[in-house]
Amino acid sequence: MTLLQVMPDDAPEVVLLRTRDRAQIADVLLDCSVRLRSWPVRGAVEPGTANDALIELYRAEVDELCAEEGLKVTDTVQFHPEDTPQWRTRAEQARLTFLEEHRHGEDEVRFFAQGTGCFYLHVQDRVLAVVCEAGDLLSVPAGTRHWFDMGPRPDFCAIRFFEEEDGWVGDFTSDPIARSVPRLDALLAGDR
Repeated sequence: MTLLQVMPDDAPEVVLLRTRDRAQIADVLLDCSVRLRSWPVRGAVEPGTANDALIELYRAEVDELCAEEGLKVTDTVQFHPEDTPQWRTRAEQARLTFLEEHRHGEDEVRFFAQGTGCFYLHVQDRVLAVVCEAGDLLSVPAGTRHWFDMGPRPDFCAIRFFEEEDGWVGDFTSDPIARSVPRLDALLAGDR
């Protein structure tokens, strides 16, 4: 189930709001011009599933969203745990790259077909940690400072949407804020 935790950007140990109430999450995000929607989940994504096959599984929703929002490019990102040194190195490098605050020149739109990941949105003087799970479609407006945590053992599959081929390129802010905010594993441990 989707989770939202809101913290002051200068005191991330203070929790202003923590909720799994989807309506409340959507309302809080909408106040920041971020849209959270749901798509049906169409089963498990097996390791090695081709990107085209995954997009085809959600073809009706993908085509509708692209037409509505002027999105022209789709791809997928998949991480399925493996017990190999190569996989651990690749996963660690990817995690560290996206754990740095950045922004994009176009909206960042992601649909989680499987697994879990956390978008951290740095809006005004707050950080909103949005733990997305299978079925979540998140649209973050262009220019929003954010970062993404896929966890220490990434296991997720997402469809990404762009207006242009280079829409995914990040403008990194050099702000060290992401280092002081609880990571995905710590956020989920708060439920235990």
